[in-house]
Amino acid sequence: MFGRSRSWVGGGHGKAARSIHSLDHLKYMYHILTKNTTVTDHNRNLLVETIRSITEILIWGDQNDSSVFDFFLEKNMFVYFLNILRQKSGRYVCVQLLQTLNILFENISHETSLYYLLSNNYVNSIIVHKFDFSDEEIMAYYISFLKTLSLKLNNHTVHFFYNEHTNDFALYTEAIKFFNHPESMVRIAVRTITLNVYKVDNQPMLHYIRDKTAVPYFSNLVWFIGSHVIELDNCVQTDEEHRNRGKLSDLVAEHLDHLHYLNDILIINCEFLNDVLTDHLLNRLFLPLYVYSLVNQDKGGERPKISLQVSLYLLSQVFLIIHYAPLVNSLAEVILNGDLSVFSSKVEQDIQKNSAKSSIRCFIKPTETLERSLEINKQKGKKRIQKRPNYKNVGEEDEEERGSEDNQDDLDKTKGTEASSKGIRTSSENEEIEMVIMERCKLSELSISTVTEQNTTDEEKSAAASGSEITNWNRPFLDMVYNALDCPEDDYYALFVLCLLYAMSHNKGIDPVKLERIQLPAQHAEERNSYNHVLAERLIRIMNYAAQPDAKIRLATLELGCLLLKQLVFSKNGSIIKEVHLACLEGAKEESVHLLHRFYKGEEIFLDMFEDEYRSMTIKPMNVEYLMMDASILLPPTGTPLTGIDFVKRLPCGDVERTRRAIRVYFMLRSLSLHLRGKQETQLPLMREGDLIKTDDVLDLNNSDLIACTVITKDGGQVQRFLAVDIYQMSLVEPDIARLGWGVVKFAGLLQDMQVTGVEDDSRALNIIIHKPASSPHSKPFPILQATFIFSDHIRCIIAKQRLAKGRIQARRMKMQRIGALLDLPVQPSTEVMGFGHSSGATAPHLPFRFYDQSRRGSSDPTVQRSVFASVDKVPGFAVAQCINQHNPSPVSSPSPSSGSGSTGRCDSVTASSTSTPSAAQSPSDDPSAPEHPQTTISSQALLTDENPSAVSKSSKNTGKTSDIETANLSPSLIPAQQPTISLITDDNTDTLSVESLTLVPPVDPHSIRTFPCIP
Repeated sequence: MFGRSRSWVGGGHGKAARSIHSLDHLKYMYHILTKNTTVTDHNRNLLVETIRSITEILIWGDQNDSSVFDFFLEKNMFVYFLNILRQKSGRYVCVQLLQTLNILFENISHETSLYYLLSNNYVNSIIVHKFDFSDEEIMAYYISFLKTLSLKLNNHTVHFFYNEHTNDFALYTEAIKFFNHPESMVRIAVRTITLNVYKVDNQPMLHYIRDKTAVPYFSNLVWFIGSHVIELDNCVQTDEEHRNRGKLSDLVAEHLDHLHYLNDILIINCEFLNDVLTDHLLNRLFLPLYVYSLVNQDKGGERPKISLQVSLYLLSQVFLIIHYAPLVNSLAEVILNGDLSVFSSKVEQDIQKNSAKSSIRCFIKPTETLERSLEINKQKGKKRIQKRPNYKNVGEEDEEERGSEDNQDDLDKTKGTEASSKGIRTSSENEEIEMVIMERCKLSELSISTVTEQNTTDEEKSAAASGSEITNWNRPFLDMVYNALDCPEDDYYALFVLCLLYAMSHNKGIDPVKLERIQLPAQHAEERNSYNHVLAERLIRIMNYAAQPDAKIRLATLELGCLLLKQLVFSKNGSIIKEVHLACLEGAKEESVHLLHRFYKGEEIFLDMFEDEYRSMTIKPMNVEYLMMDASILLPPTGTPLTGIDFVKRLPCGDVERTRRAIRVYFMLRSLSLHLRGKQETQLPLMREGDLIKTDDVLDLNNSDLIACTVITKDGGQVQRFLAVDIYQMSLVEPDIARLGWGVVKFAGLLQDMQVTGVEDDSRALNIIIHKPASSPHSKPFPILQATFIFSDHIRCIIAKQRLAKGRIQARRMKMQRIGALLDLPVQPSTEVMGFGHSSGATAPHLPFRFYDQSRRGSSDPTVQRSVFASVDKVPGFAVAQCINQHNPSPVSSPSPSSGSGSTGRCDSVTASSTSTPSAAQSPSDDPSAPEHPQTTISSQALLTDENPSAVSKSSKNTGKTSDIETANLSPSLIPAQQPTISLITDDNTDTLSVESLTLVPPVDPHSIRTFPCIP
């Protein structure tokens, strides 16, 4: 918009360029203006450049030379600007003049300079000038000019714009004429201008706004908002196929802007303005259009109506945004305790009264446009000045207005005076509304008091009170709320009702007493002993529906129901939920477990979905404010992702989304159950951050399996590291220079998020990519490591690849077993996985590494060292030696190539179930108190036997001797022997593949394998 301002400072040369910012140059510009008072095609560009130069000099003089403004004021140079405008000089000159004036006022910082510019009323003359507003550029610069002026308003400068004697405030009245302009940026600028005006604490100016402009402006504004609401409702009714979501989103955003604007006016806390605005909002918009549509869906009536879902949606937005107590209390009173007499009795009264008042509590169009109403009030103000030129107080004006209304015979004048008198009668009409509400409140309280006086328990009193209220007093709006929560087929209306209840209970302006009448506690309610049983049962029923296989309950509805139930049954002393309701909730949770059983699979995708959903639920809990900003929930629930609607706001599509939904339902109900029972979550997440190795941790790597490698990153960096594999992670470490045998972690990544591939032309290299866990199921995984690992030979490359692959499988298997335990599924006894074993005695199992520093390198205190490595006995050759010592007291060596594959199957079958105790997790050199022979607890053992029973018994005896095997013959060396015979032996219990051992095992007949569940 202001791009042309870059050409202000030209690229001149010599003395003229150096003295452009000076008083002399301003005098020269003044001389040009005096010589070109008439705008022609020949001097148009010259005049525009002259005005630009004068503006630039004024900005410079504001900060450097006060004599510049003295000369500007002395020569009355603003008159030349007005003369140029009044000559109908064309669009180009008008645009440039508005642009330069706008920038001039934006950059003036000293109040004295601002007073110079605003004096002599020239600025107001520019404001009321009749520009061609059909030109978008002129409109944009004009409204920007007004906005800039409004930002300069304060108690001192307001007198330059508001004239008390003439009752004229051009800056405000000219701006509000564009409140319904088709361009949204113009409407936003008008709102900013009005708010800047209302914030100025000048009582005469504010009284002028109330008496002359408030009623016409607010009545037209309310009609404009209501018209947008009806258009929004029509869009919802005709867009069942989700084709006009763009237009619907724009209409919802416009309504939100209106509500925020109204709330901004109310929080300025100008009492008499708030009274007028509250009256118009309640009686001309919220009650007759929003609330009345809750129970009257017959489109044939005279009153305009909107659909139920739109009404609930918009009321939820009202309570979420507006917190002005008189407004929200009156609105909540009608919804929670009102009936249709709020509308019918008022209509009957209006029939008997003057027809001029029939617009109250009805959504109808104002009799006059805003511009016409302002013009009528302006003419009336001029007539009063002729009668009495002095300023009069508000009371005298009110009396004179009333007198003039009685004496006017002309119909047009009567209409004009109605608009101004409505604001004055606001207080009396509000009193009528309050009287009706107070009488009904007394009746309601009386019915409650008669019940509570009986000698009954608190629970009986609560139930009797709620029952008495429902039966003895007709409350159709509250009945609609309860009925909408019964949603066996779909949750279309239930979601909006839950949002409405949530918004009302979290509204800071609503009196908690009003909410307590239906036992709906506020956000920070006091201690209580009872709660709304009807509402609690409806919420629990929604949870039961959600746990069914073919449920039509969206995740957003379930999560909001859980939030409300927590709020409903929790007080300061904890949960007050009844046992029967808690039992029903536990039943719903069990249903969700059974539902998840149908989707539980051993595939990798289930584990990923399980962790992704838990991460999404904990990182991004529901924000009801954001939910109610989404226009897509106004449309009927759909099950297709092609609409782009967020997963939690629609129904699932396909097995994958049904699985995700079942997982999320289980998480919500499990969390709610634990919360209501006062228990802490101990099993989720499956992997805790505190148990993971982090960068710069210092680990005890003595007797650990390390593989040296060169890491070449994607950007070409090359470093030497040692590769170590943990339970859940792979780590790259470098030796710690402070302690021998300890290493510093330079990188740690999860095995389950790793991809390992070989390099075609290099048998010593692996390409490894590790992704960061995604924050949502739809986000693209981000690689935190993408590098090529080069090992010293192809043997170590094979070992590393298989160790990483096996570690990944075992890490995922361990998590799947934990999920199975959560879901009460029959899980096979867990074998030792990557250093985790069944502990014997009271000794706790250890993790795979010992930390020199608990989390970082800062401390060397031995008290913080903890042994977390339990696989010291898994040194090279251990798997082969254990296999041979258990089943072949006299090892048979065979150079046959088939011995490698045979020994692999043999070792796997033997050691798949074996576990090592913590005492065996340390070498004798590390712990002098360790036994000479490690003890082994056998949970389930697979034995190799012959077909005859004698062979079986002989093998079992050999197995019983495993606890007496010496460990002295295990090779601790990590360096392979020269020219070894390779035996790629895998062990389900360890992460070690022994290629260093020179012991070879004969092949095994696979038909001779028998499994024994337990051997004592």
